[in-house]
Amino acid sequence: MNVEIKIPSLGESISEVTISKWLKNNGDYVNIDEPIAELESEKATVELNATSAGKLQIKVEAGTEIKIGEIAALIDTDFKAPQSIKISEVTIDESEQLKSKSESSYKVGVASPSASKIIKEKNIDTTVIAGTGKDGRITKQDVISIKKTINVKKSEDSNFKVENSRIQRVEKMSNLRKTLSKRLVSAKNETAMLTTFNEVNMKPIMDLRNRYKDKFKEKHGVGLGFMSFFTRACVLSLQKFPAVNSYIDGENFIFNDYCDISIAVSGPRGLVVPVVRNAENMDLWDIEKNILTLAAKARENKLSIEEMTGGTFTISNGGVFGSMLSTPIINPPQSAILGMHNIVERPIAENGQIVIRPIMYVALSYDHRVIDGKESVGFLLNIKTLLENPQMLIDGTEPLNKLFGI
Repeated sequence: MNVEIKIPSLGESISEVTISKWLKNNGDYVNIDEPIAELESEKATVELNATSAGKLQIKVEAGTEIKIGEIAALIDTDFKAPQSIKISEVTIDESEQLKSKSESSYKVGVASPSASKIIKEKNIDTTVIAGTGKDGRITKQDVISIKKTINVKKSEDSNFKVENSRIQRVEKMSNLRKTLSKRLVSAKNETAMLTTFNEVNMKPIMDLRNRYKDKFKEKHGVGLGFMSFFTRACVLSLQKFPAVNSYIDGENFIFNDYCDISIAVSGPRGLVVPVVRNAENMDLWDIEKNILTLAAKARENKLSIEEMTGGTFTISNGGVFGSMLSTPIINPPQSAILGMHNIVERPIAENGQIVIRPIMYVALSYDHRVIDGKESVGFLLNIKTLLENPQMLIDGTEPLNKLFGI
């Protein structure tokens, strides 16, 4: 009996997906619930699992767009699992094949497949190439070496010109990249986006981190990074400046009393923004654990659509790639995004003296329709204050002020 493998629903707004690649070959035996393909939607990459055990019959090629509910493959459940092959038989067969291959392929003057391709493209005379491979076989490196020699001779001769490579290749945009492109253009065109900047002296955070990171990891089983400090600072600042945590819905402002922080992560298929939900209720170690889990899923293309939707504010760390300064683009329908950058030692004035401190430039891009200049500057200044005085990250106030009731 043939069982139909249909494309499952991946969300209300998703009507079609791309089969990015098949994890099994046509005719392979697959087990029930075994991943057989990767599906790429406009929001995420998910796996397609076999619903039955049997022989796989692929109906749609990799790279093809297919609608939700359509048949991607069939599984012949009458096909029995293949019996295991004896190791001795495999050894004998493989040795015979290798022997045959050696006799037919490894001959003097015979080019390898990669070498043959270059020889054909550049019309190189194989009689001038001395093969250095097994049994005198011409390798790719042999061809590259002789090609360089030919080009040098041509450049020395005024009648010849050195040919420069002008090869172009076409690569189809993925659904994820197409959606990302549309959202970025939409954010630029449909919001009154401005960016304000500030700088943060990272020495207090770095000193605190160096002091506690070993105990922190021993106690909580996760490293103490900078993202947890910034996330905590953003949460406290969003609570102090609620307009930054709101968005426009038609003619209304929607204010969020919770803080779902989107963390921009660069994955294999492009930028994704998994969400740390209710970050206002988390301690530093909870934030670190959540970010670590989501980042790992992003690298493996395992993020679900639910894990990437519904954020109220975004943090983007371009500093991990060496960015000194940038103007991040708002992640709609959110109204603001914080851009972190690399940490560089710079001279600053401190108590009337020029000192060297590790400085990070930070940027806040915001929708001016929702957030006024006073609020945007105040929000970013509050983040700077919290990070330069990390004891305030407990509840957003100076602990000594509580002691004295001021």
